[in-house]
Amino acid sequence: MKAIICALLLWWAGSALAAEVVWLDVRSVQEFQAGHLDGALNLPHDQIEKITTLIADKTTPVKLYCRSGRRSALALEAMKKLGYTQLENAGGYQQLKAQHQPGLQDKPDGV
Repeated sequence: MKAIICALLLWWAGSALAAEVVWLDVRSVQEFQAGHLDGALNLPHDQIEKITTLIADKTTPVKLYCRSGRRSALALEAMKKLGYTQLENAGGYQQLKAQHQPGLQDKPDGV
């Protein structure tokens, strides 16, 4: 019985980690350095084919954002073609900052 409980806890922990949302900023490196959401990864939309080096699991929930939502929409479509399944275009950076969503903080590079 103890082994079953341990196995279930390990499975649940792995599932919980896999379900963690990744914030992906698809703006330029310069825009990202000027400010970004805390914990966000940066991969410019025109380099999105390199996403597999950042996020190998194609079932990872990913929320993409840029300045207005246009580049994140392009990146989202490219990621769909690569087989990613849990994607959301979160829109523009300024809009996200203004919403003051829990867990989202503005983070200038180097802070």
